[in-house]
Amino acid sequence: MTDRAHSGPAPAATPKKKKKGSLARLWLLIHGWLALPLWAYVFFICVTGTIATISHELIWLTNADVRAIRPAGAEERLSADALAAAVAEQRPGSRVSAISWPVETHFAPTVSVNDAKGESATLYVNPYDGQIQGVAGTIGFRYFIRALHGWLFLPWNGGYSWGWYAVSFMGIPMIASLITGILVYKKFWRAYFKPRLRIGKGARTFWGDFHRLAGIWSIPFIAIIGVTGTWFFLEGLLSDNGITVSTAGVPTVLERAQIPEAASRADLPPFSMDAIIASARAAHPGLRVDNVRLPSDVFTPASISGRAAFPLFYESAMINRYDNQVAKLNRVSDRSVLELVTDSMYPLHFGDFLGVWLKLVYFFFGVLLSMMVLSGMLIWTRRTARETGAFIAERRAARLEPAE
Repeated sequence: MTDRAHSGPAPAATPKKKKKGSLARLWLLIHGWLALPLWAYVFFICVTGTIATISHELIWLTNADVRAIRPAGAEERLSADALAAAVAEQRPGSRVSAISWPVETHFAPTVSVNDAKGESATLYVNPYDGQIQGVAGTIGFRYFIRALHGWLFLPWNGGYSWGWYAVSFMGIPMIASLITGILVYKKFWRAYFKPRLRIGKGARTFWGDFHRLAGIWSIPFIAIIGVTGTWFFLEGLLSDNGITVSTAGVPTVLERAQIPEAASRADLPPFSMDAIIASARAAHPGLRVDNVRLPSDVFTPASISGRAAFPLFYESAMINRYDNQVAKLNRVSDRSVLELVTDSMYPLHFGDFLGVWLKLVYFFFGVLLSMMVLSGMLIWTRRTARETGAFIAERRAARLEPAE
């Protein structure tokens, strides 16, 4: 027989080895608990993003001022000039600076005005009779929830907010998580035809099945959010380093010879927003008018913008308000491919380009993604708590063992 056969049972682990293994296990448990704030942070981003997707619709449900309700006897919507005249009649001394028509026609247009004291306000105006229905707050719910989701409401000081980076950076691990998840779950497409969600077999089994099933069904949505979020991170880095992909060039300014002689702004000849819109549409028949913005100085042309034929993109026109001539057009065909890709990131991220039905689809998958993060957090927490309990019990038992 060999010496190995006569060697007998292996010696018991020395106290030093036990202590070393116990310490490593303790650090692993601490690592597990420290990951929980990260889980909670990702869950917070997902929930606020999901709410932000339908924030405009939530305002419509809770605030009657923003609804475009057709009064009895009204047939046609008022033109831009008629809206401005109606507002001026109800608020004497105010000057209209902008009109915005939401994409969804059940929302009232907003009219921005400045009064003689220099104070500004944004008004909800009925598009059929021009009646002012309410005044928008300085920071509305839509802005608040998108700011909370987009940059944690942290300040912007001389560049992009640190909150912007903290949120958008999460797009990178989201893409990595999507790729590794696809690699882990072989033949994942089978879940589309034979989904499995076991109920009655314990919370761990249910949440595990839900996590996998929600992840598989949300693959396209997660890819969109991950890619757009990562681009927002890169956008901040590029902008803060003075790098741009825009082809817009320098701001358009009217030459002095194009401006009529006048003693003051009040002496300038009146102009028509309807005529400005007509000139823009004549120059670019496909232009949709969603916003008209009048300049605050005599050298800046009026601005008109709206969604293009493909609603992921916006087009705009700059119009000389004194003679209604087009100063500049910015069409889809005028931009580079890279600029078009970057322009599509924001509407793609929130689903804000095909109306309320697409927003509801985004909201559904946002809920799925939030629940998937929550299920992962619950699974992680239960496992960490269980291992922590076992570790404490073992340490307590080791202390009660009689010394040899």
